[in-house]
Amino acid sequence: MSTTTPPDVSQLGRQTPLPDNPEAALLERVPNPHPGTHFVARFTQPEFTSLCPVTGQPDFAHLVIDYVPDGWLVESKSLKLYLSAFRNHGAFHEDCTVAIAKRVAALIAPHYLRIGGYWYPRGGMPIDVFWQTGTLPAEVWLPDQGVAPYRGRG
Repeated sequence: MSTTTPPDVSQLGRQTPLPDNPEAALLERVPNPHPGTHFVARFTQPEFTSLCPVTGQPDFAHLVIDYVPDGWLVESKSLKLYLSAFRNHGAFHEDCTVAIAKRVAALIAPHYLRIGGYWYPRGGMPIDVFWQTGTLPAEVWLPDQGVAPYRGRG
């Protein structure tokens, strides 16, 4: 098993500044070492933040991204930097959640991808946003995303 940085990855193993916005973020991929095997990879971001585009106040979410890769995996450091770039980005919950999923899907062309955006309430109402693309292979076990319906989510 090699511990060197893959040649097509520019952020892993290096000090990398936080991107100013999601569009400026470099989202990277690495080759899937098991392209003939169907499995689920899960990223969980329990402290995702963005800004309300109307008030400028912070919005908080718990994101869960599940995907069944084909030829590529999402490089995790680049995903962390991409998601962090939303901290100063104004967009509605639905826009943030779906934009993240579409960008990841466009990058890696997975067999299947789903995202759950579990947003904490502002104004007394949580908004949960779900999106998926592709078909889950029949032999793949996909666990529940494990985020409880809103009851303080703690």
